[in-house]
Amino acid sequence: MALHGILHDAEISAALDGCKDAGSFDHKKFFKACGLAGKSTGDLKAAFDIIDQDKSGFIEEEELKLFLQNFKHGARALNDAETKAFLKAGDTDGDGKIGVDEFTTLVKA
Repeated sequence: MALHGILHDAEISAALDGCKDAGSFDHKKFFKACGLAGKSTGDLKAAFDIIDQDKSGFIEEEELKLFLQNFKHGARALNDAETKAFLKAGDTDGDGKIGVDEFTTLVKA
């Protein structure tokens, strides 16, 4: 996984352990636990590019559902409620997707 070049494996594992049960994902806790919250804007943009799997320039709902799998192969998918809450938190302009600036703001919040 390319995020391993940005984040430490131990922090990724701890963050994933903290949300392994369905319904337990909290983006703020996850970003802090994995170390993403403390990264530079350049690192956050690199992470965004990895999460934006279809390279559309946005992270859409389907990509958010598979968000955790960007950190570790085989990680669980987010359930519908977690995905919708995550999208709502990040989509500040109401277009139904998260752009790079929205993502950076969400991670740093």
